[in-house]
Amino acid sequence: MPAAVHTTLVDGATLAARLGDPAWVVVDCRHDLADPAAGEAAYARGHIPGAVFLHLDRDLSSAKNGRNGRHPLPDIATLAAALGRAGIGPGVQVVAYDDCGGMMAGRLWWLLRWLGHEAVALLDGGLSAWTAAGGALSAEMPEPAARTFTPAPRDWVLDADQVLAGLGRPDRVIVDARAPDRFRGENESIDPVGGHIPGARNRFFRDNLGPDGRFKPADQLRQEWTEALAAFAPEQVVHQCGSGVSACHNLLAMEIAGLPGARLYAGSWSEWCADPARPVER
Repeated sequence: MPAAVHTTLVDGATLAARLGDPAWVVVDCRHDLADPAAGEAAYARGHIPGAVFLHLDRDLSSAKNGRNGRHPLPDIATLAAALGRAGIGPGVQVVAYDDCGGMMAGRLWWLLRWLGHEAVALLDGGLSAWTAAGGALSAEMPEPAARTFTPAPRDWVLDADQVLAGLGRPDRVIVDARAPDRFRGENESIDPVGGHIPGARNRFFRDNLGPDGRFKPADQLRQEWTEALAAFAPEQVVHQCGSGVSACHNLLAMEIAGLPGARLYAGSWSEWCADPARPVER
């Protein structure tokens, strides 16, 4: 019997049983927006044994030009090469983790799914759940066997012009994953303009998690998201956040809830507010 394919979440016990399995690749996605070198430094001090590291800025984003947001989507060919060097290819189960509730790991989850790789899941509860359960850490740097990653991108991304053209349409709703105060235009400390895209609804990504830092049960997420979206179907939803990272957490939560089909405005608020001609709501 083939091993089960994990497409949303994996618990620590399941991962522990597969450490060292060449068909499983574990990816450390830790990152600090205020200190971009901190995640890689923490990885070097200690990580889940065998885990490789992918950097949000260097590997999971492309270069900024001042108009395309803080974490533009990576060039597909460049990302595919990085994934292949990390040992990710056909038939490989990927498990991503971080130390911030899945905010960063969710980006890798979505990128892989976007490029057609189904077998990717988050370690539920992240690194803290792993260590709390007695999971070991290692400072040994792995040498993954390179594989060929062949991307098959899906039509899951909207650009700023498409979002602008869709404002006010009755068959589209924008969901903003940022904290409520930033959504309201208060306490903006990251982007130069405060506020949100007109008509957007707010669903803070951390509301997908329980007090233990793990994702809420699927039935609870389904109830909450169904209430948040009201009459909108998942296919009518466009997710965004500050830079296209934490929005992926909401996409994962909807997938766990059995509500797939939403898309991502990857440039998100940091791209939107870079053009003063685009409308802002507060």
